[in-house]
Amino acid sequence: MKRFKYAFQGLLVLFNKDKKFLIHIIFACFAILLSFYLKINIVEWFLIIIAIGFVLTFEAMNTALEYVVDLITDEYHELAKKAKDTAAASVMLASLIALVIGLIVFLPYFIK
Repeated sequence: MKRFKYAFQGLLVLFNKDKKFLIHIIFACFAILLSFYLKINIVEWFLIIIAIGFVLTFEAMNTALEYVVDLITDEYHELAKKAKDTAAASVMLASLIALVIGLIVFLPYFIK
């Protein structure tokens, strides 16, 4: 049970520290509501849920890495910047892939 307690504390940290996480949650809710409205099929549901999961996971890992880098040094360091920038890039890549998945799934419904 403690594992869940710590995981929920981590979610609270994400919501309090990282406003981008909240933005991702809002987009995820929109995608889920749109999926219900369009009555997408089971394969499309899997694609949407996986895309949402990847974006949220990468955002959480990015936040964790930022905390670790900040713990190690408060001074500017080029390697710390590169670590944070690379982690941020992973979130951007996951978000772009999720966008492409969303377009592949949803566009045919709007083109009809």
